Amino acid sequence: MIEVITGSMFSGKTSELIRQIRVVRRGGKQAIIFKPEIDNRYSKDCVVTHDKDEEKSISVKNACEILKHLPKDKVVIGIDEAQFFDNSLVDVLKELNKQGYRIIVAGLDMDYNQEPFGIMPALLAIASEVTKLKAICSICGEPNAMYSVRKTDETETVLVGADQYKAICANCLNKATKN
Repeated sequence: MIEVITGSMFSGKTSELIRQIRVVRRGGKQAIIFKPEIDNRYSKDCVVTHDKDEEKSISVKNACEILKHLPKDKVVIGIDEAQFFDNSLVDVLKELNKQGYRIIVAGLDMDYNQEPFGIMPALLAIASEVTKLKAICSICGEPNAMYSVRKTDETETVLVGADQYKAICANCLNKATKN
């Protein structure tokens, strides 16, 4: 089973991933979390929410490294910041799914230009379950923000750092783009 948790920045994707992993562990099962090496904002060896809640994780250079770190016994696999992986993640997850692993993946569905982000459309396509989360709009305060926009004029696709972004709703995005 492949589950995908997606949404904008500040929508609680990592929080939900951590919550689900903790539920798995309370149920007596083993779980392991992976994240891409590029995500070193808060910690090298933990996934960390913006509220500083954290769980141990393994940083990997690419999706194939995930296979090297799996124990012999089946575990539940968590993957955070999936949008930063390349297309090989789809093949790795398909193979692990065939082997009977439960996989929980969290990642941004859109980039700061409101375009599909990296590998996420392919992951959404192979998911057996998708949870789309929304954030609080940083402009109007409504709990329906589904867009991540940059606070800076940087134009590179990947710009790591929560302080570089804000979450806004469709109404506020439309008002901002009209001006």
